Amino acid sequence: MPPRKSPTLTEAELRLMEVLWQKGPATVQQVVQDLPEKAPLAYNSVLTTIRILEKKGYVKHVKDGRAYLYTPLVERQEATRSEIRRLVNRFFGSSHELLVLNILKDESVDAAELKRLRKMLEGSE
Repeated sequence: MPPRKSPTLTEAELRLMEVLWQKGPATVQQVVQDLPEKAPLAYNSVLTTIRILEKKGYVKHVKDGRAYLYTPLVERQEATRSEIRRLVNRFFGSSHELLVLNILKDESVDAAELKRLRKMLEGSE
């Protein structure tokens, strides 16, 4: 049985999207070159992953000479919001309040962050 296709971005897909969001339209070779050196990927792995991103609707390609240029169709902010909506639906029963309360109870959130969050919440009322 093949693995189920995820509508969300996998870690590998996100890495490639980060390159495309920063760089803009790029060939597979340019994406490979712009990946962080600490975690390189082979050309074929990048090509396969970009094709998956295209099937998912995150990128499109246009022919540029003998190569394809891949362009993001989804902005980073849109992808982030989509991931947050999925997280809220999956873990917090569609309750944004429960997500925020969970963040506020997280001991790794420092006092300065909590203060900024409170100001944002007070300003949105």
